[in-house]
Amino acid sequence: MELHGLFPKDRLEEMNEIINYYKQYEGEELDWIKTTTDYVATEKKTNYIKKLIDEEARFMFSKPPYFNIDVEGNEEAEKKLNKYLKRTLKKNLFNNDIIKATKDFLIGKRIALKLVANKATKKIEIAFIPSLEFVFVPKLDNVKELEQIIFYYQLEDNAIRENQRFWKQKYYIKDRYCYVYEAIYDGKGNVLKIIKNNENTKLTFIPCYVIMNDALTGDTKGKSDVKPLVENQKAYNQLTSEDIDTIIKGMNRIIYMLNVDDDDIMEEDGTPKISYKAGAIWNLSKDKDADEDKAEVNTIGSDFGYDQRIENALDRILTDMYNSLSIPKLNTDDLKALTSSKAIKAIYQQFTSCIEEKMTSWIPMLEWMVEAIIEMSRIYKIGNLPNVDIEDMEITVQNQYPLPSDEYEEKDNDMKEVNAQVMSRKKYIEKWQNVPADVADEELKQIQLEKQFLEDSYSQFEGTIDV
Repeated sequence: MELHGLFPKDRLEEMNEIINYYKQYEGEELDWIKTTTDYVATEKKTNYIKKLIDEEARFMFSKPPYFNIDVEGNEEAEKKLNKYLKRTLKKNLFNNDIIKATKDFLIGKRIALKLVANKATKKIEIAFIPSLEFVFVPKLDNVKELEQIIFYYQLEDNAIRENQRFWKQKYYIKDRYCYVYEAIYDGKGNVLKIIKNNENTKLTFIPCYVIMNDALTGDTKGKSDVKPLVENQKAYNQLTSEDIDTIIKGMNRIIYMLNVDDDDIMEEDGTPKISYKAGAIWNLSKDKDADEDKAEVNTIGSDFGYDQRIENALDRILTDMYNSLSIPKLNTDDLKALTSSKAIKAIYQQFTSCIEEKMTSWIPMLEWMVEAIIEMSRIYKIGNLPNVDIEDMEITVQNQYPLPSDEYEEKDNDMKEVNAQVMSRKKYIEKWQNVPADVADEELKQIQLEKQFLEDSYSQFEGTIDV
């Protein structure tokens, strides 16, 4: 089941484009036109594309997003739901997978999130799927919702098409329910094994969500963050390679000889007689047929000074690459000069704004994921969740950036708000001890008991003095 004939030409062209983006992310497919013909040019490749994409992904999710389910008036149900969600994310290694998925999202234009209810293990499985392994059809009246989605990948590769093996899984909506078809094919598209034959999942929605990177309204493809970096990376590699060649040329200067006997230079078979090793001694004779009185050996040097020029050129190229993604270009000296977290946040403000723009796609997907996990757990009787309607839940997902904070100053300001009675003590404990509401309640009860104990002890002490 090769892709030819299954997908339109533009889809196949885009797949090749995305494959190239992945290669360029890994430092491949970054060759430049070489004009030299008389020597083998240096090819030094430095991969800043990977560095910048990885930096974007780490900034987005190196600190995992904060999840919370709030059920007004039912703290017991709220506690159980949050505990179940936390356990589900942990079992799926969510914090690790989301960073990898972000890189796929930035490189391959889009990403799909798929949820699967494993009836055998009684677990909801979370999977991020890169753009090369799925195609989808959005609804005609709303491109944000799915009409159908197909996942596929190659199980076995072989030169003979009949021996190739492909897996395909299709989710689609029919009569208000989601159905799934799953099968194994050979390289000619013949069905070899049906795994799921149009089974009703009992879900009223497709358990998948697709988001695009930097997409405009109605865009179903997205954009790759690799593309604006490629030409600058090629130029950087070319300059650094030619710089090395220039240094080598300066070290190994051109040697020219005048009136030297050819027999002292070359053997009859063309092998050089003279050595270029350090400390070598040349015993050269004057050519008998030469008109001059003596033989001469000299070198042609280069007085071209370009150090500052090439450093400036390389720095401009790097600055362009950083600016393409709005990432601050800081060195060690710059960081030493920044004495407060507010200054660092100010420098990262533009980059943070760009990441916030990307998060406008991620946050709704993660909120949908929480709702879908709860809904699927109930339908497939996984987790024994409390009977609370989805509409009665307030799901919060917040991204957390790895920027330093003035914690002591913020805590002091919050304490002033507590004293001014514009922030509750419970909220203060939840925030700074990073505990749920029930733990904060227990902490407040303990504080009240200790306060009462101290007051009672003081009263007894005063009574003893009066006597």
